[in-house]
Amino acid sequence: MTVNKENWGKYELIFAMVVSGTLGVFVTESGQSALNVVFYRCVFGFMFLGLYSGLRGYLRFSILTAKDWALTAFGGIALVANWCLLFASFEYAPIGVSTVAYHVQPIFVMVLATLFLNEKFAAHNWLWIGLAFIGVTLIVGLETENAGWGVATGVLLSISAAFLYAITTLITRQLKHIKPHMLAVVQLAIGGVVLFFIAPMEQVPTTGDHWFWLLALALIHTCIMYIFMYSAYQKLEISMVAVLGYIYPVAAVMVDYMVYDNAITPLMALGIAAILFSGYAMNRSLTPRRILDAVKRQATRQPC
Repeated sequence: MTVNKENWGKYELIFAMVVSGTLGVFVTESGQSALNVVFYRCVFGFMFLGLYSGLRGYLRFSILTAKDWALTAFGGIALVANWCLLFASFEYAPIGVSTVAYHVQPIFVMVLATLFLNEKFAAHNWLWIGLAFIGVTLIVGLETENAGWGVATGVLLSISAAFLYAITTLITRQLKHIKPHMLAVVQLAIGGVVLFFIAPMEQVPTTGDHWFWLLALALIHTCIMYIFMYSAYQKLEISMVAVLGYIYPVAAVMVDYMVYDNAITPLMALGIAAILFSGYAMNRSLTPRRILDAVKRQATRQPC
């Protein structure tokens, strides 16, 4: 059976998002601050991915034009700034609130693509993305009892991070002629340099099991995941990338339950169902009218 380019891209992105869902376990078990985790993720990820890409002959920097370099560097800076703003948001707002706010980034992707890349989207695609966002809201659970200026600041930081990540996604799509491995290597290098001046590395113990988790985080969630994720970005339409990106929170909830026995509430289950249905609807090009017609046909079908 032959798998076409678009379907392969879907499989790649689904795999990358499922892997992303396990990231929290590695971060938690490392016992390090978020900035230190990101710094070593960049450094070790650069080493692993750089070695792999070099051995495969992917690091052909001579083919890059000045425009390619500028876009790649800008995308890397946007990615690093996205991480920094997202982590800063956790200091002001509950992680659940920040996470929900951060997941508006697919909306930013579609809006920016419409404004600057002249991409056209069917109206029903916005409906399914909105449904997926509602699903994420149900999974995370908004904590309204702590609302205030602190929470508002955290949400603003998180939304700003989402906007920057949307920019990174669109830039990656503009560099389809470049191996995703090379893009990831350059962006990890930029991240390592920037975070070298930010991360409190003096707090990291010289020896301990945390190095295992940090190395595994770099190999699995950076080297392997980036290869699949960037490759998928170059094969899929923006609308499909936007919806499949919501697999990440679903996977994170499932892993959290399996590893730390944090139960899935009825609202979480409803959110998971909403996300999975939105992805199915997008994949099948369903519209509300088609769904309603199918329901009517099923209701009027005579028994045999």
